[in-house]
Amino acid sequence: MSVQEQVKVIIAKQLDIDPSTLEETTDLQEAGFESLDVVEMIFNLEDAFNINIPFNANETDTSQMKTVGDIVRLVETIQAGAVPKAGNKPAGQTPDEPSA
Repeated sequence: MSVQEQVKVIIAKQLDIDPSTLEETTDLQEAGFESLDVVEMIFNLEDAFNINIPFNANETDTSQMKTVGDIVRLVETIQAGAVPKAGNKPAGQTPDEPSA
């Protein structure tokens, strides 16, 4: 299964919709995502892809995570070894915890 297909499945499961209804350009907020959905999605993506996404719900600018395609590119960037320019600790890491 491709990264895009896996991301669609994760997002669709959270929204309780069919993954086939999601396109690369689907706006997550318009699809029904709320702020807590973003946090849950981050944890689900980290588990599914065994990656650490630099995300802090209080500090991270989510404007780079508006569409399904944005999420796919984020996962692919991290898998390629590049760290997104968020400057924050990975999700689940406390502010006092050192980076790995």
